[in-house]
Amino acid sequence: MTDPTTSPAVHAEVPAGVLVRPMVPTDVPVAERLSAEAFAEAARAAVRNGAEEPQPRSPDRAALWVARTLHLLDSDPQGCWVAEREGALLGFATSYRRDTTWFLATFAVRPGVQGRGLGKALLATALDHGRGALRGMLCASDDPRALRRSRLAGFDLHPQMELSGRVDRTSLPVVDRVREATAGDVALMDSVDRATRGAAHGPDHDFLLETCRAVVVDHRSGEGYAYVDDRGVALLAATTRGTATRLLWTALAEAGDRARVPHVTAANQWAIDVGMAAGLSLRTRGYLGLRGMRPPAPYVHHGSLL
Repeated sequence: MTDPTTSPAVHAEVPAGVLVRPMVPTDVPVAERLSAEAFAEAARAAVRNGAEEPQPRSPDRAALWVARTLHLLDSDPQGCWVAEREGALLGFATSYRRDTTWFLATFAVRPGVQGRGLGKALLATALDHGRGALRGMLCASDDPRALRRSRLAGFDLHPQMELSGRVDRTSLPVVDRVREATAGDVALMDSVDRATRGAAHGPDHDFLLETCRAVVVDHRSGEGYAYVDDRGVALLAATTRGTATRLLWTALAEAGDRARVPHVTAANQWAIDVGMAAGLSLRTRGYLGLRGMRPPAPYVHHGSLL
């Protein structure tokens, strides 16, 4: 594991004619379109081994992306940056701190201007916001350039897996001890966060409670919670594997025609077992980057709120 006090820094000069400045709310819709284009291009390049062709971001997903980024800009504006030339947005990075951990939420450079030092400059600016943090966490795609930047910044790279497919409804067990979560459960959720990933989600729970269905287990044998959306699980944390298993089965029972459990690391074999029992297929997809910490478990992280 990398020692955060000795991790190599990312130093980068800003390319000529480019201004790196703090993000403002009016940048966010433009950044959403830029990210959709950049991520779609990277996903098309990564299609292999029978993986599904990437689908365009739906209007609902785009609106959720904008709302989530505005939430990050409101809760930690010093971690959000854009790069522009003559008023045109070329790239951006959004990051934030929770407790003593720094997180990279999203990072993208417009297709056509990649490989010119913009990404390196943006990442260096975002990383500077995390200076002094004991831990760091990011979710990276399969893009070799992004992975190189993450590794040079001192992050250990852990391959991620994704479970997806149609849930075999005959496999669904009867699940007990799981109830609907409320705002009154945030303290419990933050406690589970600190036990699993070393930092509470804090204000992120307010956003997630507004945009997802939340379920919780509060029992002497274990505590945990999950945010559930129409595709399956958006975030899951628990103090025991048994509790995590109950929560994941609940999420899969609520999923639509196509269920998805993303961001599963090798430290979370229990999630693979549940997904396979439910009839889902397993593929590798992206990496979890960690600095000063081990892969959280039992835990299925959120793509940007981690």
